[in-house]
Amino acid sequence: MNVWPILRSHRKRLATGLALGLSAACVSLLQPLVIGRIIEAVSSGGSPGGPVLLAAALFATGALLSGLHGYTMGTLGENLVFDIRRVLARRVLRARLPDFQRWAQGDLLNRMVTDTSMARVTMSSALAQVTSSVFSVLGCLTLMALIDLRLLGVTVGCLGAASLVSVVLARRIRKQAVANRTDTSRYATAVARVLGSMSTVKSSCAEAREAETLDGLAGRARRSGIRVSVLSAGLGPAINVGSQIALTVVVAWGMARVATGDLSLSALTAFVMYLFYLVSPLLATFTSIGRLQQGRAAIDRLGELADLPQESGPPAPATRAQPRSGQAVEFERVSFRYDGSGRNALHEVSFGVPAHGLTAIVGPSGAGKSTLFRLVERFYEPDSGRVLLYGADAASMPLNQVRRLTGHVEQDHPLMRGSVRDNLIYACPSAGEDDIAEALRLVRLDQAVESLPERLDTVLGERGHGLSGGEQQRLAVARALLPRPSVVLLDEASANLDADTEAELRGVVASIARDRAVVTIAHRLSTVVEADQIVVMEAGRVRAVGTHPDLIRRDDLYRRLVVRQFASVPEDHALATQPFEAG
Repeated sequence: MNVWPILRSHRKRLATGLALGLSAACVSLLQPLVIGRIIEAVSSGGSPGGPVLLAAALFATGALLSGLHGYTMGTLGENLVFDIRRVLARRVLRARLPDFQRWAQGDLLNRMVTDTSMARVTMSSALAQVTSSVFSVLGCLTLMALIDLRLLGVTVGCLGAASLVSVVLARRIRKQAVANRTDTSRYATAVARVLGSMSTVKSSCAEAREAETLDGLAGRARRSGIRVSVLSAGLGPAINVGSQIALTVVVAWGMARVATGDLSLSALTAFVMYLFYLVSPLLATFTSIGRLQQGRAAIDRLGELADLPQESGPPAPATRAQPRSGQAVEFERVSFRYDGSGRNALHEVSFGVPAHGLTAIVGPSGAGKSTLFRLVERFYEPDSGRVLLYGADAASMPLNQVRRLTGHVEQDHPLMRGSVRDNLIYACPSAGEDDIAEALRLVRLDQAVESLPERLDTVLGERGHGLSGGEQQRLAVARALLPRPSVVLLDEASANLDADTEAELRGVVASIARDRAVVTIAHRLSTVVEADQIVVMEAGRVRAVGTHPDLIRRDDLYRRLVVRQFASVPEDHALATQPFEAG
């Protein structure tokens, strides 16, 4: 991810923070000189009052500047991480569905939360710390050179060797940081997988096995994290050993020179103080370099996420298309293959969906039924051919228009944690109370909602926990109907309903099909019998299109499906509710 444009948008605050940090460093560099003047004044019998007041002023000014620097860089860091997360959220939400689905949810979560926090440290604290620390180091070395070049040579020799060790450690830190970020993401992915399938884990008595798996992944992340900590911990001791050796040599040699008159006591005192002042920024420099290396690993991972291919399409809104030739949806020689698949999911599919009435899609599993819906909503794009919505090529329409024209109820009807109201109005936040009541009444859910403790404000758990399976499915149907779409896509919407509830929903479908197109992947014979049009699919191709009596007479596959599933049910039994699909 190219974070520099984001950083440039905050350049004024960054420049302010750096200026405050450098000013604080300048004030700190002046302090040993003033203390040297105090020693000279006392040694000569003069009054140290002026230098003492100046030293106090420098201490206070340095503290104030340091505080302002910390505040400025802290707010800069929070603003940066906010902007990065905002950009990433938009990139992820607008990503092409096939590319998004290749990512594990735990890995996405870890990158968007943990890695962005690490990037904040890199681009604010560590970057500013390196800048001010390097300035302080150079300033100390310059002033130490002015005091005594020979003592400076000893100091640079001792600290130079320690710095080389620190550089080697900093390079290794980045490599281990990348491994640790990867291990942490794997653990997060495993946790998300388990939490999303908790009932399956328990019913399979797999708690101990999953705990062992999580322990192994957590242990792997711990080991790589320890390696990062060990390497990072080595930075401080390396610098400290070098500084202690330098201090020992400087004090011993310097005192010997003071005794011979070759060096004044005030100069030695100032030099030693600069040596102490040098250690802290030098250590901070290499520590910050270590953080920068870790942050670079996080930024690289964010770059992979930010590079997710985006959904294409004209951004400007368009007026709603009007029906042509009485067709709401048309497939014109559409072929499509999923990435990595060895065969076409759809092969030159052509058929139309009338603007009013119920169209049922039937066929064995793997026939390509759900793929049709994904192409209508442009979750995927056809490899060849066209999908038309009211006569307009869906590929040339704005995505928001395509998805406002269609209402989609998925097979597993995903509901979200939140209130019944939140789930219901998700696709239509501006819906009024009358619209909400009408949608609930249409799906026969109004009485069930009234019986809930907080009615519409009753909070549901993950995936709609708190409602029965049938109630969850009907709530999903109501959610799709609330925006009043022109085309309703029902992916086996009656799959989890009992016979009575399914009969009610069938009445709902028949009612809404009077003034719009309803396309359903058929799960029950009753739906197929009452459909105005049936599309029979096999191996990604349209085998036949017609009505139930017509297809019974002329299509062998359709007749086999009916006979196989309903050998004991008369063909004219229009209210049969047994599953229709062949697996």
